Amino acid sequence: MIGAFDPERPDFSPYGLTCLPWRATTMPRPDHHSEIELNFVKTGSVTYLLGGRRHVAHTGRLSAFWAAMPHQIVEFEEPTDYLVATIPLQDVVSWTLPEKFVKALFSGQFLSETSGDRRQADSLLFDGWSADLRIGTAEMKRLVLLEMQARLTRFALTLSREPAAHESLPEASLNKIEQIACFIARNYTERLSVRQIAEHVQLNQFAAMNLFKRTLGVTLFNYILQHRISHAQRLLATSDIAITDVAYESGFSSISRFNDAFLRACACAPLMKFACSTTAEQIACHRRQPSRKRTAGGPAPRRDQR
Repeated sequence: MIGAFDPERPDFSPYGLTCLPWRATTMPRPDHHSEIELNFVKTGSVTYLLGGRRHVAHTGRLSAFWAAMPHQIVEFEEPTDYLVATIPLQDVVSWTLPEKFVKALFSGQFLSETSGDRRQADSLLFDGWSADLRIGTAEMKRLVLLEMQARLTRFALTLSREPAAHESLPEASLNKIEQIACFIARNYTERLSVRQIAEHVQLNQFAAMNLFKRTLGVTLFNYILQHRISHAQRLLATSDIAITDVAYESGFSSISRFNDAFLRACACAPLMKFACSTTAEQIACHRRQPSRKRTAGGPAPRRDQR
């Protein structure tokens, strides 16, 4: 079985525990789901747009990111042979991986090994996970999770945090759609209007909205909303700040708008989101950020803010 992105899949629809060869194609719109995603490229390369930057998954180097952040393949190098593994969030949280690694992962970073020293071993490992999960038994799934835990632990202990691991291209090299996506990724926690976005890429508002919707299949409003919901998920998983602070720090103008958007996107209220997927004790292991309050002097929400 070969995996392929389905542009019709519902927002935040889970993949669960998987490991499959994937067909390399540019994605017509961003994807986002709650699992941790691992990429292993055997030949070629895959370029993602994630968090306002382009990130390259190179041949023979394990890459990982939290897929709640909207991500999209924008380029790939032929011939591309790669595998994708998705690991449920509750499993990764329960593993108590090194704190620095967990914080980097949950903050939306694209993590990639700087060398392909384990290329042959990882190729066999991913192929083995794929074969074992096709068997489908609970025992095989348990063994795969144990091996995934060991591999991520090794990854966390050896990962170099050098800037070279993140290949950020200058905005001038991006097309209009990518410039819009990058601008939103860098500013979604602030007040955003269509006029601001359009002016940034030197288009009129109507042209910016239609170009974005026609190309990515999602409206500007929903794309901003995806980022804000993903940001809120990260705060809920990695901090103990109040729900009201989560709403404002994620870019929402009111707690009621936040609750409504979160319920529609995730099918449960914010307070229940991670209770549904993991235990309170597991989450508490990774809540390290201090509470931050929205200042009274902060900017008042504009009417066009969502």
